[in-house]
Amino acid sequence: MSDLHWTLPQPAYTDPDVFAADLEHVFVRHWTFAGHSCELGPGDWFRVTLGRDQVIVVRDHDGTLHAHHDVCAHRGSRVTTAERGTAKAFVCPYHQWVYGLDGCLRSARLMGDAFWNEDSTPIGGVRLAPAAVREVAGLVFVCPAATPGEAPEFDGFAAAATRHLGPHGLADARIVARDRYRVAANWKTLVENNRECYHCRGSHPEFSLSNFEHGTHGDVRPNPRYDAAVARARARWETRGLATDEVSFPGGSWYRFTRLPLREGFTTETLDGRLVAPVMGTLPDEDVGSLRVVGLPNLWAHANADYAMTTRLTPVDAGTTDVEVCFLVDARAALDDRDVDALTAVWRATSEQDWALCEATYAGVASRGYRPGPLSPVVEESVASFLDWYRRRLPRTTTAAAG
Repeated sequence: MSDLHWTLPQPAYTDPDVFAADLEHVFVRHWTFAGHSCELGPGDWFRVTLGRDQVIVVRDHDGTLHAHHDVCAHRGSRVTTAERGTAKAFVCPYHQWVYGLDGCLRSARLMGDAFWNEDSTPIGGVRLAPAAVREVAGLVFVCPAATPGEAPEFDGFAAAATRHLGPHGLADARIVARDRYRVAANWKTLVENNRECYHCRGSHPEFSLSNFEHGTHGDVRPNPRYDAAVARARARWETRGLATDEVSFPGGSWYRFTRLPLREGFTTETLDGRLVAPVMGTLPDEDVGSLRVVGLPNLWAHANADYAMTTRLTPVDAGTTDVEVCFLVDARAALDDRDVDALTAVWRATSEQDWALCEATYAGVASRGYRPGPLSPVVEESVASFLDWYRRRLPRTTTAAAG
């Protein structure tokens, strides 16, 4: 019994104060996945919301990526009125203050001469408050609580993403489907579900067509057939110049990259195993298996030869999580509606099955009968590792309630 790990106590999933601590210490003070580089051409922007914080991510016309808090420096109005768009400047709808894409104030009508310095800049450096932003291998991350010079360490993730995900060419891709869901469950319930495949055999028939059950998601069961398949695949990939090492939360960090083989007869995660779109990026050929990417607290992704799928979580309240699932292909790929349906079939089915499982789980967790349950040391070690990572993010005053 002493070697078992357990799920968290009920308040960790249901208490509004714990949820507030999650937002403050796990999300806004940490790097969180915000979107895709391919969505941000010159002048393009999108908005990211995390609790009370709202951040605009925009690419300047010189290619520089910026992130600004969506708060007018005049009296605090929100500047944007949409989730995404293209702009030459941002104009606050309240009093029409104008900000450049770099966040600097360009115009403020009726403010008088005393507001402006001799070089026509505003006194006190008035501007949109900046937030930290980074992009690598086609993925964009923000840290709302940090300025660009104060952000937490990112270089380890960036190095691993460049080696493993870079060849998939997500920066030069396009999104062919964007599915949005509102899930009636705490965000940790969704991450826990993702971190194990204990449930896969009984819940994910489409996913299980192409993917092995053994050897993944903290599954420590020996399986000579699977181990041999991994060894053969990695030997092939290494000769083709692909990274084959497993980067699995090094030093207790927040990210994982591992390339795994698919079942015999499958070259991608589709129902029939056949590619729907052209091989992406600089991948050598279609024999590249499936690259698994995890970025705690809110990203998981699978990158195949012909498409990539990303899942982004946005916590809404203790019992609600918004999810965005995007499907990306090479920007030059010509697909019709049937192609998109074929490309998205496995992960649409798998995602929606997971949301139903998470909602049923959360309903039980929130009920009078819930008690923390034991995690399997055979197939749920990744869940235990996630919960350890989560606890380390919280201050001591919150850790007691969160387990």
